[in-house]
Amino acid sequence: MVAVIRLLATTTVIFALTAPVALAHDQGQGWYGETTDKTVTNAGFIVIGFFPLFVLVMSLLQWRLEKRKDARKKAAKARANSRRWQAGW
Repeated sequence: MVAVIRLLATTTVIFALTAPVALAHDQGQGWYGETTDKTVTNAGFIVIGFFPLFVLVMSLLQWRLEKRKDARKKAAKARANSRRWQAGW
């Protein structure tokens, strides 16, 4: 456990010391270029649109998985009550 804590502390310090160097190229503009108000606004709209769509897709996925689970439970219950599967050889 001590080794894990020591590794975590070392990793945190290394990341903290190297982060300014990684962001220092191109006068801090980043990979997209100069940031304008329109760029920030469009990025905000993308974020606003992403989360409801993500929730919708994950909800539909969960609904389908629950539907499959319920069908499997119903089939298992039908098999358990069926005379065909109770007798054996």
